[in-house]
Amino acid sequence: MSELSIAAYTVDTAEPAVRPDSARIGKFDVGAFARRFGSPIGLILPVLILALWQTAVSCQWVEPVFLPAPRKVLDAFWLMLTKQDLVFDFLASISIVGQAFIYGSAAGIGLGTAAGLSRKFEQFLGTTVDTVRHIPGIAWLPLIVLWLGIGAPAKILVIAKSVFFPLFLNTLQGIRSVEKNYIELGQVLLLTRRQMVRKVILPSAMPSIMVSLRYAAGLAWALVVVAEGLSGLEGLGFLIFRAQGLLLTDQLLVCMVIIGLVGFVVDRLMYTLQCSILRWQQGFKG
Repeated sequence: MSELSIAAYTVDTAEPAVRPDSARIGKFDVGAFARRFGSPIGLILPVLILALWQTAVSCQWVEPVFLPAPRKVLDAFWLMLTKQDLVFDFLASISIVGQAFIYGSAAGIGLGTAAGLSRKFEQFLGTTVDTVRHIPGIAWLPLIVLWLGIGAPAKILVIAKSVFFPLFLNTLQGIRSVEKNYIELGQVLLLTRRQMVRKVILPSAMPSIMVSLRYAAGLAWALVVVAEGLSGLEGLGFLIFRAQGLLLTDQLLVCMVIIGLVGFVVDRLMYTLQCSILRWQQGFKG
């Protein structure tokens, strides 16, 4: 066997170099977890706020009716969880937000895609959409309550309307922002219109769509509090307004903390979904 053959054989049979990515397979990736669910550094500020809260209460800087002690808030949480309908109200809010988000997202992405792909369809919708978009969702609530009553359908419709517009506009803008070079390359490759949409236009617009989905999820969760507080007899929003009226500040804080924590979890889940779908995207990581 010649020296050249031996060298080629040695190269072909050599052990492959271990890539940095493969070295982490089967191990816990701290960096990826921190990017998706927040770095431990992010716990410093909440701990400081909690310490300042406890200090303010212990030193009687604030009246208990305005800011009860953290322990009292925990006791109120346990009371609401075991002897009141906190779980029922929480599930009612989750159900409303989930339905509104699905309906608003489907309509926003569907109509936004259609408008992005058809200039005539965009012109057909443009005047109406731009006019209705500037009417706040809360302004619609009295009329919708008059039509549908104070049940879940009214709140779902108000929230879905608010979710619709960010998704519609970002989907439309994402499609219209596709680089011309990509379109020209698809034409050179003789792609059909369906192939162009599926392989070029929608993937290019997906970052804009995913960002708007993440924003719309947080918006829907925030709006359910207002909708339930102004119209309804159940849900976290109703509990907040009831606690305000009865000066139950501890229960009010319980609801606020739950809303904040659930909102954080929803945002992290949407961010994880975004990273999974856009894993091909390369950009500045900070």
